[in-house]
Amino acid sequence: MTSQCATAARTRPPRLRADAVRNRERILAAARDAFVADGKDAPLDDIARQAGVGNATLYRHFPDRESLLYHVVLYVNDRITERAQRALEEESDPFEALRRTVLGSTDERIGALCPVIGVSIDPEDQQLTASRDRLLDVCGRLVERAQEAGQLRHDVGAGDLLIAISRLTRPLPGTRCSGGEVLARRHLQIFLDGLRAPARSELPGTAAQVEDLEDEFI
Repeated sequence: MTSQCATAARTRPPRLRADAVRNRERILAAARDAFVADGKDAPLDDIARQAGVGNATLYRHFPDRESLLYHVVLYVNDRITERAQRALEEESDPFEALRRTVLGSTDERIGALCPVIGVSIDPEDQQLTASRDRLLDVCGRLVERAQEAGQLRHDVGAGDLLIAISRLTRPLPGTRCSGGEVLARRHLQIFLDGLRAPARSELPGTAAQVEDLEDEFI
């Protein structure tokens, strides 16, 4: 037993100091914004400068571009999951928890990131799969809770929710529209109004569920 504990201690990654954690978070946030603005080939020097750290600090956390891209995907997925989990815990109104999560997703730029860096990520990666599963699970609970309360139409699924977030937070092709986040929030609010029960129309097709997105969502 003692030898097993010693082996686990040797293989466990070292815990980052508080300042290192803050640097890592700043790098990931800056990289997310840079990849959205300039694509996956955004200069790493610019990302380090925007994060307020030196190049050596960036490379200490992320040894190459592929590592940074990969961890940006995890960062965005996990931040949306955390937002949704907090909304579930803090909001007594199920639809308000859903609304808060959907509108908060604009801050994470997930719609803009999907086409930029999704192709660079192995969808079978275990850590990515676990991150994606957590996101899909919490979104599924948001939808189920609102439907059980009679606030959300029953002909939509969590897959519909995530697809809409991805599409409605995606910038227009070939443009850098000013006020893009405001427009995204406006259109997401219109979408949310259309989700409320009772339904005012009949939707074509069938509801998209979380399992429908397992191979599509980064």
